[in-house]
Amino acid sequence: MPAPKKTIRRSLLVTSAALSSLALTAPAALAAPSPSTSPSATPPAKMSGVGGARLGQPGTQVDLGSGAPVLPKDITARSWIVSDAESGEVLAAHNAHWRLPPASTMKMLFADTVLPKFPKTEKHKVVPSDLAGMGVGSSMVGIKEGETYTVHDLWLGVFLRSGNDAVHVLSAMNDGVGNTVKEMNEHAEELQALDTNVVTPDGYDAPKQVSSAYDLTLFARSGLQKKDFREYCSTVRAKFPGETKKAKKGKNAGRTVRESFEIQNTNRLLSGDYDTPVYQGIAGVKNGNTTNAGATFTGVAERDGRVLLVTVMHPEKNDHNEVYKEAAKLLDWGFKAAGKATPVGALVAPKSAQASAQPGASGQAGGAGDPSGKPVASDAARGGSGGMGVALAIAGGVLVLLAAATFLVNRRWPLPDLVRRRTRP
Repeated sequence: MPAPKKTIRRSLLVTSAALSSLALTAPAALAAPSPSTSPSATPPAKMSGVGGARLGQPGTQVDLGSGAPVLPKDITARSWIVSDAESGEVLAAHNAHWRLPPASTMKMLFADTVLPKFPKTEKHKVVPSDLAGMGVGSSMVGIKEGETYTVHDLWLGVFLRSGNDAVHVLSAMNDGVGNTVKEMNEHAEELQALDTNVVTPDGYDAPKQVSSAYDLTLFARSGLQKKDFREYCSTVRAKFPGETKKAKKGKNAGRTVRESFEIQNTNRLLSGDYDTPVYQGIAGVKNGNTTNAGATFTGVAERDGRVLLVTVMHPEKNDHNEVYKEAAKLLDWGFKAAGKATPVGALVAPKSAQASAQPGASGQAGGAGDPSGKPVASDAARGGSGGMGVALAIAGGVLVLLAAATFLVNRRWPLPDLVRRRTRP
């Protein structure tokens, strides 16, 4: 079945941007400034050109077409980016490749790296060494030594409460923090997230630990192709296992029982707050806040079949929930500007997707349905016209290149269904 003209046009546009970015990747990486734990308020004059040359320029990058609304004027974040999750088109950006401390948004990369490794039902009894080395003042979900947790419990702790204790337990299961950091850095390189340097798996402030709004968006986009990732990041509240104790009263008095308590997602666009309503169509993904990073946030939302990603890093304004307020304003703008604003860059595909798109390759790079959890570059066999996209079915060598640049557009990515099904606060 021929692809709609709109899909082909968008695919060609993203392909052009992505291919041009490849020539810029190597020199931009060499020219990138050294990571800084406490960045100045001034962006570097030269940043990475991955995704397009304009994304490496300091300041706001946007091309307003006919009928496109102007950007919100009260955005104070040091860095931000708004993009189409399906096509990868970057609608607007501000210092997109500025290497800044990421705080707990780094947990998106942690989850995208480690989540496929352990089944939900696997159990682990926590020992003291599992919780060693956590930073002072770390966010915790409340894991106790000597208690047993399922992998499912631990991921709820990571996504809902941003629990560094849950991250460290999962890292211990993954042959230790050192190995996990190594694998996260390798995965970041595979995703072409070249602004990122991982030092701690939980995002706790550490010398030379940095990422960028562009890279955090790549992590979210990759993670959201995994069903479990989508489910966890969109969960508003859940029961979490507590301590095992002897009940003092009730029908279980005198018996040993496992207590539980409720945890709620700290993403305020998802759970809401007194000054921050639940955002229409929100479906995740992750927030963070540390001394050096300030507030950081990457969100995904769907309206009328369009899915947008937004990342906001370190608003200068210190109002309560400011990072969510600015993210919501940028999402509002993005939904109004989509199809009107001319893209200023593109979210690049993983290296594996590009490698598989070389002549003679099958056009696939693994997928969310694969045991590896890696994304699929082309999935024409599945067909379908709803959800996140329509499979391209045009024969010819150009499809091979399109697959690399628009690996996500050819997937059925059921975020709209996820939004409808998730529990509302």
